[in-house]
Amino acid sequence: MKKYWPLISILCLFKLVIHWFGNQNYGFHRDELLHLSVSEHLDWGFMEFPPFIGLVGNLSYLLFDYSLMGMRLFPTLAGTAILVLCCYMAKEMGGKRWAVILAGLCVLAFLPYYRNHMLFQPVAFNQFFWVLGFFVLLKYLNTNKTYLLYLLGVIGGIGLMNKYTMLIWGFALAIAFVFHNKARIYKRPALYGAALTALVIFLPNILWQSQYDWPILRHLSELQSTQLGEHNVFEFGLDQLKYPFTFAISLIGFIVFFRDKHLQYYRTVGIAIVVIFSLLWIFQSKSYYFFGAYPVLFAAGAVKAEQWLKQININWSYALAAFILLPSLPFIPESIPVLPIEQHISYSDKKVQDGRVELTSDYADMFGWPEQVQLVDSVYRSLSAEDKKNAIIWAENYGEAGAIKILGDQYGLPDPISRHGSFWLWGYQNPDANVWISIGNEKEVLTEVFEEITLVTMISHEYAIDEENGIPLYICRKPKIDIPKWWADYEKHIFD
Repeated sequence: MKKYWPLISILCLFKLVIHWFGNQNYGFHRDELLHLSVSEHLDWGFMEFPPFIGLVGNLSYLLFDYSLMGMRLFPTLAGTAILVLCCYMAKEMGGKRWAVILAGLCVLAFLPYYRNHMLFQPVAFNQFFWVLGFFVLLKYLNTNKTYLLYLLGVIGGIGLMNKYTMLIWGFALAIAFVFHNKARIYKRPALYGAALTALVIFLPNILWQSQYDWPILRHLSELQSTQLGEHNVFEFGLDQLKYPFTFAISLIGFIVFFRDKHLQYYRTVGIAIVVIFSLLWIFQSKSYYFFGAYPVLFAAGAVKAEQWLKQININWSYALAAFILLPSLPFIPESIPVLPIEQHISYSDKKVQDGRVELTSDYADMFGWPEQVQLVDSVYRSLSAEDKKNAIIWAENYGEAGAIKILGDQYGLPDPISRHGSFWLWGYQNPDANVWISIGNEKEVLTEVFEEITLVTMISHEYAIDEENGIPLYICRKPKIDIPKWWADYEKHIFD
């Protein structure tokens, strides 16, 4: 494999250069602000997700402070590792030079990966653990070495500590093993040792979930009713067709797991893919949940494509490489912000209406946060010295709260409170505070809590997402309810 490293390095460099320009543009995404916020409250779990992202966020802060580029480095490194593993999987399945190149090009051409590997979210790490698991599975199928089963258990356990969808990956693998070598693997004690290893690693989060009455179930229920349940039954499958050139390679890879006389030896992988896809479709999951399965399909498809090219004319490999990568290049600015915002608006032909530009939701969610924090700071500075000592900043959602917590550090603002998601866990601070600065909360909510409310301003931003455009900023005084009881009673609504 060493002889292929110069080629793989060039592919990695291409990806890293794109992320170098894209990762530093615009600002923090609302989800990134949440993930950095939880990193300051390390625990064995959080209301929305397991603890791994908090640990990585804490490491990012120690190394780079709250730097946009520094924070986004880790998901980008995970994405680059996925590219390398994809190339290695092609080699593991018998591919040579062109199979390795084509596999890597598929990762570069798959547009969603640029977004997935930029934002500081569990998504990039989840994809990495899936891909690493498939690579180790291929190694096991080729060598039958026991230690690889234990390694699968470690990967599964750590993957579960990052994102619960790793459970679907593990279940799919368990089903696929039934069809491998007449299920003889189930007679190997090492398989159960691997499962126990995964359980031991994941156990602290199970105990944490039990301690807090299984918030993951409430979160999934809320997602199902507000997001996943609204999806068209065919949407998950149809979304996989949005990227036809890489989809064609992945489809070839899937077919050869069952039909090719050489690659059907890895049928176990194909069966696992079927189970994963079926479960995600049944659960009406978001389409990107499946993206961690694509690299192993790219690798198998690249191996088969190389075999065909050898039979025809290997020089056609250059045409195939261009066919895979070139159609994606014009759309990269839509997937990762490599262009400054004014150039992006011009490039994508966005229209200005009523002083606003409707960006994609991901891009729009990177704007408006600094302006919100500046306005909150101006209100906080206007308070008397006595009021400042006991003032509370109350944000309506985790994006606003995360912005004040992370971006507010430079202003010396006190930590905010919010009843949204994991912020609810961290409490209401001072129940006797008489002055509350409210951002995002509607007047109807505030009048139930305070005797006096004063509107300071309505916050707007030309690029911000609709949810954060035209939000109110209030100063509230004289709470008229029992704050601890009010806070505790809201627990069942924290995901609303």
